[in-house]
Amino acid sequence: MVVDESGPIRVVCIEDEADMIDLVKLILNKKGMEVHGASGGHAGLELVSRLRPDLVLLDLMMPDMDGWEVYQQMKAHPETREIPVIIITAKAQSIDKVLGLHIAKVDDYITKPFGPGQLADSVERVLGQRQTRHPS
Repeated sequence: MVVDESGPIRVVCIEDEADMIDLVKLILNKKGMEVHGASGGHAGLELVSRLRPDLVLLDLMMPDMDGWEVYQQMKAHPETREIPVIIITAKAQSIDKVLGLHIAKVDDYITKPFGPGQLADSVERVLGQRQTRHPS
């Protein structure tokens, strides 16, 4: 994973389960990434707007605002439109994955439960694609 001179890669994890945020932090901190957690869609949008992270990990099923609404609001704003998004969800039905990857154009889609390697590989692949598309 390439880290530029401006510091570590920043990731925002928008998830209503604190244990899941802790797990993501544990996995990605080991890769040298800085992970910020937001419990819920409203808090997540505020954090993304303030931090402008390199990547967002987004749960779909949250009580205050579902992940698709968060995603649509991010993509509607020029400041957050280009931030890649990986959906992390318990919604494992193939139609949900097709909607996410091919209709909504999320960068990746991971279903819970997932292994540490699966998350790390997805994050590195998405960030690698972003660096290829948007070289510094």
